[in-house]
Amino acid sequence: MSDSTNSLNISLADVIAARERLRSAIYYSPCPHSQMLSALTGQQVYLKLENLQMTGSFKERGALNRIAMLTPEQAGRGVVAASAGNHAQGVAYHATARGIRALVVMPLATPLVKVTATRGFGAEVVLHGANYDEACEEATRLCQAQGMTFIHPFDDPTVMAGQGTIGLELLEQVPQLGAVIVPIGGGGLIGGIACAIKESRPDIRVVGVQTSRLPSMAMAVEQRHPVTLQPATTIADGIAVRRAGDVTFPVVDKYVDEIVTVDEDEIASAILVLLEREKTLAEGAGATALAALLQKKTSLNGAHTAVLVGGGNIDVTLLSRIIERGLVQDGRMIRLRIHLLDKPGALAELTKLIAHHRVNIVDTLYNRAYYGVNLGDTTIDITLETRGREQVQELLAALDNGGYVYSRVI
Repeated sequence: MSDSTNSLNISLADVIAARERLRSAIYYSPCPHSQMLSALTGQQVYLKLENLQMTGSFKERGALNRIAMLTPEQAGRGVVAASAGNHAQGVAYHATARGIRALVVMPLATPLVKVTATRGFGAEVVLHGANYDEACEEATRLCQAQGMTFIHPFDDPTVMAGQGTIGLELLEQVPQLGAVIVPIGGGGLIGGIACAIKESRPDIRVVGVQTSRLPSMAMAVEQRHPVTLQPATTIADGIAVRRAGDVTFPVVDKYVDEIVTVDEDEIASAILVLLEREKTLAEGAGATALAALLQKKTSLNGAHTAVLVGGGNIDVTLLSRIIERGLVQDGRMIRLRIHLLDKPGALAELTKLIAHHRVNIVDTLYNRAYYGVNLGDTTIDITLETRGREQVQELLAALDNGGYVYSRVI
């Protein structure tokens, strides 16, 4: 945490005031203790389940706080937002509920589930640009052309204060709180939470997590000012921000103790752990905080730690790929390429061996012309479902003993 004396645009009083504005409209999300994750990580882990909000993420807190402070004249002209999805839904839902026109610009690659949900909450959606930055440029243009009010997803002290209400809830829900781990995109979420917590309990550690593909805030802290990174794709699209906020950076620099990064496979693994072990659905950005803890990326040791599950708006096709990849990484799904004599009964002998070891065949593919197969021979690619790595090793040993020539397909 820096001793920076930069003038900040947010205070604890702002967060407390935001909480009063949001109290009747925002779900007081639960923060249960996870015995399983505590055992896995060596911390006492509490999951702050912001994926249970009406729009599926924490973003509606900041959006509503900004909307609630519009003048009647501004409300009459409507609001504009640029977002990869979660901020869009928060703006759409709370603006429409108050009879305010909402226009949202989303990148072309935004998952369909988020586009559909945003329209469903009442917003006019414009798809534009390859990334958030290009969508934001178009939103700014439309805002100026139509005289509307722009609601920034993170670089606004009012939005930051709205997100900071999570910090006040954590202090109430986990009295013995020693640390909080928060995803970072542009810095609005962690800035608000860190302000609320550090101004109330300076002893609590605040740790931020970014995707290693776009570590914009980590680079800003390192270079002492926001920098613009090259575009990159990530499954954590909700925090895919190329440049840290000018308003949020001084707050993060002052209050946040540590920033770490996680890669794509680590995020995917955390999504799978939450789904399988905790019965909780998280999107990529929503699982980054847990990913850092599971991979022991932080300096925390045995603390009572709140992990923010920021959102659960994940595309089902992406989720299916994550599940499949996770099964492969855990050794619960493998593919073998096995050479066989091209004769009657050869396949039956192989499947008998596989069945003896209680391994399930998911898919098969014969090939006689490729992979250097001799005339009179064949290869078969078999996808197998197993209980884990130990059962895989037992099966491979049996194939060795049976004289089979095989390789694992990666």
